[in-house]
Amino acid sequence: MDYFETRQHLTHRAVLAALDAAMLKAEEIGQPQCIVIVDASGEVLGELRMTGAKFLSRKSALAKAMTAASIGAPTTSIPEAVRPAIGAATEGFVTGLPGGLPILKGGMAVGGIGVGSGSGEQDVAVAQAALAAIGADVVD
Repeated sequence: MDYFETRQHLTHRAVLAALDAAMLKAEEIGQPQCIVIVDASGEVLGELRMTGAKFLSRKSALAKAMTAASIGAPTTSIPEAVRPAIGAATEGFVTGLPGGLPILKGGMAVGGIGVGSGSGEQDVAVAQAALAAIGADVVD
């Protein structure tokens, strides 16, 4: 019987590379963003509020990152019918807003990224650019 497991973890270099790629994508599309990266337990590893990003979007970006890390899936996979109740039950820590993607490597959840301040499509595009930069598994 195994009592321990081997896990992959995000490194500080991965966090910086992901933030940089996300920032570059946000600049490319002309939409300043709040970007938050958490580990698999929801602990913040890095974040950036770009100049001009809406300051309250940091809270939604954090909730998106934590949600994606917790469920190992995009935030939009939370059924719309339960979004208000689950948001209230978790004091806003769980959200179904677009822009939260899990960070997966070899199918294992190692963290989450949350992006907020643009449209849902813009937020997702910025998160996907960050994942691509660090070689994370592709998530739709």
